[in-house]
Amino acid sequence: MGDSIGDGRSRPAAPAAAERARSVLAAAWSCAVTAEGGREELVGAHAVTDDGRVFLHVPEDSALLAAAICAPRGEPSAVLEFADVAPVPVRGRIRSRLWMAGWIAVEEGHLAFHTTRVVLRDPAGAAVIDRDEFAAAAPDPLATAEARLLTHLADCHGDAVERLTRLVDTDSLHGVVRVRPLAVDRHGLTLRIERARTHGDVRLPFHRPADDVAQLTERMHVLLTRASAAARPRALQRQRTDGDR
Repeated sequence: MGDSIGDGRSRPAAPAAAERARSVLAAAWSCAVTAEGGREELVGAHAVTDDGRVFLHVPEDSALLAAAICAPRGEPSAVLEFADVAPVPVRGRIRSRLWMAGWIAVEEGHLAFHTTRVVLRDPAGAAVIDRDEFAAAAPDPLATAEARLLTHLADCHGDAVERLTRLVDTDSLHGVVRVRPLAVDRHGLTLRIERARTHGDVRLPFHRPADDVAQLTERMHVLLTRASAAARPRALQRQRTDGDR
């Protein structure tokens, strides 16, 4: 699935599939909708309730709205697709995709989407998520702030990102050409390790989950303190030496 950290833990804490799916849904700004009336790309047009229900705000001339109003067999089936895109430019920028199958109906002037199936696909494979688990799950508390946090880390604290590689297994850094922050959630930070032709991901778990940005700041400080006490990986030492020539 990905590379490992150098402290012997093979299964770092990570959000469950239902929580990851709800996080994608909470952070997404756009979605693609496929129904009997065709396919539409919607930007800033969906709203999500606390239990994961989706409402679509579409223009009056939308084919989706026409399909919902005129469907001869009742509510037409539909599929919503959300792409989870890394906010920091990396190779292979789409981190996961979320599909929600169901049917649409007009309710109070908007399209209400009734979910029958939820599938999340990421580099580990596809997971079918139980509807009740999906409805009961909450998004990661950092989901809507993640883009801002990672962009700031990459743009303003590149030295900190390099320092964090001291916590990574040396074998995972073989042939490294670039390290970028890929994702962050309440359980940890994920780095994208890019090599000349391949890439892998390394997860650095926090010592305790972070429930807000203030707690995240403390968790990152702990990681950086651990990293400062570790030796710089020889792979990065060679990279810096070669770059100075």
